[in-house]
Amino acid sequence: MNRRNFFSGAATAVAAASVGRAALAALPEAPSQSSANTAAPLAPPNGRPYRPVVTLNGWTLPWRMNAGVKEFHLVAEPVVREVAPGFFVNLWGYNGQSPGPTIEVVEGDRVRLFVTNRLPEHTTVHWHGQRLPNGMDGVGGLTQPHIPPGKTFVYEFEARRPGTFMYHPHADEMVQMAMGMMGLWITHPKGRHPLIADVQRDYAFLLAAYDVEPGAMTPRVNEMTDFNIWTFNSRVFPAIDPLVARQGDRVRIRVGNLTMTNHPIHLHGHEFEVTGTDGGPVPKSARWPEVTTDVAVGQMRQVELIADEPGDWALHCHKSHHTMGAMGHGVPTMIGVDHRGLVGKIQKIVPDYMVMGERGMADMGAMEMPLPDNTHPMMTGTGPFGPLEMGGMFTTLKVRKGLGADDWRDPGDFQHPPGTVAREWTGAPADAAAPRQALPGQAPGAPRVRKPEGGHHNHH
Repeated sequence: MNRRNFFSGAATAVAAASVGRAALAALPEAPSQSSANTAAPLAPPNGRPYRPVVTLNGWTLPWRMNAGVKEFHLVAEPVVREVAPGFFVNLWGYNGQSPGPTIEVVEGDRVRLFVTNRLPEHTTVHWHGQRLPNGMDGVGGLTQPHIPPGKTFVYEFEARRPGTFMYHPHADEMVQMAMGMMGLWITHPKGRHPLIADVQRDYAFLLAAYDVEPGAMTPRVNEMTDFNIWTFNSRVFPAIDPLVARQGDRVRIRVGNLTMTNHPIHLHGHEFEVTGTDGGPVPKSARWPEVTTDVAVGQMRQVELIADEPGDWALHCHKSHHTMGAMGHGVPTMIGVDHRGLVGKIQKIVPDYMVMGERGMADMGAMEMPLPDNTHPMMTGTGPFGPLEMGGMFTTLKVRKGLGADDWRDPGDFQHPPGTVAREWTGAPADAAAPRQALPGQAPGAPRVRKPEGGHHNHH
């Protein structure tokens, strides 16, 4: 689908979904957000009090109170997401963005959710992890009729248990999930909870993956395994905002996975505990210290730590290709290949030919090579010491002394105390000519050979 056809289809869908003023008068406002910046936490203006979350590169959906019921209005619609500066992707989402806005409620709240469909096909919304009446579960054809284009359906239930949840369609999932239809749902406890600690910083984001061919804008929805855009809340490094904490803060990080594979999320410099899942709080007896937690498909993981080590600490998926930008996965390995005398000959046939990969791919981090329009580089980002050679699912936890309690701004690069940065050794070199110490019964300098058990040879 090209850009012209995409927006033509979007315009048709919006036109088909137009609702008269009289009908809209009964609905709560449907706020929309196009900025990809991290919005400040939304302090609850009414209802039960709670400490709000910060949605990484996202925002929280406002509500209205109507006779004691919290009313929200979600609009399912085509959106254009700025995945990185200058890199835009045609997605489907909610209220102007993908992922959609975070919904925050309190345990015991009565919630009414209006869902208006401005997509070119029917949809539903499944409230992943919620205890609710079966007819509100959002599985098209099983628990409810689909929401046709141009129509508004209403869901109503009680938020019965606190935790970290999400919402997404259960209609034409292969397309709608691949196009980015998802959002976070946070239910805060209504009072002090024995398994839910008070925190000073509470962050949340969803993992999503897309297959966007170089130069294209619309994901290939039929892809199952070979994705090339790996995101936190549909943003890629270096366009993912940092998580900021004051030294000593207790920090909660909520992560949900709606990709096609698992993601081992790893934090540098600190230990954490998994304190909750979409099944609820984890009993304290079942927790243990970790630095990596695997978030499988369709799961939520809630981790907590004390941010007591100042610095800029990496937070990323530990699958190496998931911290890369767009790449071709059929590239041959050229490590060790001697290109001398070959480059000039090839350039006579292919003038733009470049030597690449014979020493590894680190050169790509600093290389400014032309790319097709609307294509994110494979390796990018620059830190205080040079290229970071990253992309995709990578950001930082920035821990600083003296930050204000409500200061969420990026504090800039960490200023390392003198003598605390790894540096080149300038002392006396090791004596490479000195003989290695021989093993007992072995001649000096002889190679060390380990024979198979029992002295037998193995043939494979």
